[in-house]
Amino acid sequence: MRVFITGATGFAGSHLVDQLLAAGHQILALFHAATSHQGLPEHPHIQPVGGDLLDLPAMTAVMREARPDLVFHLAGQAYPARSWDDPALTMAVNTGGTANLLRAAVDCGRPRVVVVTSAEIYGPLAAEDLPLTEQTPPRPRHPYGISKLAAGELARVYWERYGLPVVEARPFNHIGPRQALGFVVPDFASQLAAIRLGRREPVMRVGNLEPERDFTDVRDVAAAYVRLAEAGQSGQAYLICSGHAVSVRHMLDTLIELSSVTVDVQVDQSRVNPSDTPCLYGSHAKITADTGWRPEIPLRQSLADALADWEGRLVAD
Repeated sequence: MRVFITGATGFAGSHLVDQLLAAGHQILALFHAATSHQGLPEHPHIQPVGGDLLDLPAMTAVMREARPDLVFHLAGQAYPARSWDDPALTMAVNTGGTANLLRAAVDCGRPRVVVVTSAEIYGPLAAEDLPLTEQTPPRPRHPYGISKLAAGELARVYWERYGLPVVEARPFNHIGPRQALGFVVPDFASQLAAIRLGRREPVMRVGNLEPERDFTDVRDVAAAYVRLAEAGQSGQAYLICSGHAVSVRHMLDTLIELSSVTVDVQVDQSRVNPSDTPCLYGSHAKITADTGWRPEIPLRQSLADALADWEGRLVAD
């Protein structure tokens, strides 16, 4: 099968590429020189394709040449905090880029499409309203969440208006190897790896450790995208999550235990977000019912692999 991927060099995208290659698919990976900072693996079944999500004629030409059977759309501005710095760009890339990709797909044979949005479309909820489901009313708290909500709505209306067989994936927090700094697990793991290697003092500077969140291994998330492509219902949205909440403190404690180092944990007030919602988690009942997917990789394994990944990066530097 010919599979077109945007965001193939990103965190989840790189693991999706691994799984698709293992299944024997031909991959055509959209590559934008200004934003694709990581390389693609050397493999005879991977073909980089230059293009820009913000250029509709170019995207249509790229899609027409690629002739994909299946499209995974993962590319975008991925940082909620950064969306406050340039909300217009976030909207342009995450919403406008999705609109261009969907339009190009309609004009190029209507391949199956999986659009990845985010559980960040939801706002704070009371404990009695948990777990989150696909029916929970969205109330995004930042431009990033708004951009992803709009992208998901575009997926729905392109199914309704054009019959484009598109499915929306709404992942919660995902963790594991290859994740960039700016998220809780790589921020912790990179500090601990440096301490373990003797490259920094044994002091951890952290933000609020009390919030509880839903974490899923990135390799399970990539497998969910594949299952949605195979068995998800067109025009539908699906939450991808573990189904339970874990505190940030537990994540840190587990990483410290795995690293076998003694550290002084200090709360840095500049990292504390006073509006942190105490607890958020979702239900994966819908995707499990429709596709059979469920998370398989234990949290401890995800954290151990993230820590090993950061040690490997530091040693290679």
